[in-house]
Amino acid sequence: MKANDAQGNPVPSIRRGNPQDASLLAELGARTFTETFAADNSPQDLAAYISKAFNPVRQLSELNDPASTFLIAEIDDTPVGYAQIYAGTPEPVIQGAKPVELVRLYLSRAWLGRGLGDALMRASIDHALAAGYKTLWLGVWEHNARAQAFYRKWNFRAVGHHVFQLGSDAQTDILMERAL
Repeated sequence: MKANDAQGNPVPSIRRGNPQDASLLAELGARTFTETFAADNSPQDLAAYISKAFNPVRQLSELNDPASTFLIAEIDDTPVGYAQIYAGTPEPVIQGAKPVELVRLYLSRAWLGRGLGDALMRASIDHALAAGYKTLWLGVWEHNARAQAFYRKWNFRAVGHHVFQLGSDAQTDILMERAL
């Protein structure tokens, strides 16, 4: 039996990803990325990016990287989204103390607007704080207004831009950060 929050939204269980989740994350990442961005990008660029970013070998490598953490949200044991946090070198415009990157926060389209993004963000912030980080930063596509509004709601502010390569298309991501 699933629990609901005060607004009646299901409360996901959130667990840390492990190497056995490589295929799951490859499928979930490819599906959620396609659901979100297929309408605004060429099929060729989308396919090129997905084959590079969301294959089981790449996911296994990221899962085995000690600098990378995956948080998987499940409803009734069904994966519905995930967040990826990466403790690498931040973009030069990131000025906050001891930063860590929120690389991805992806949800299946069917679960958008039901509080699961908030649950994943809270889990990401809690993980970053527990690991001693002071700043969370991310890149978000300049044309993804829904995600930008979500991040602003969580007190992220724009601090710069960088190029995100989607196949042959060089796109602009807005870099955002927030203190933890």
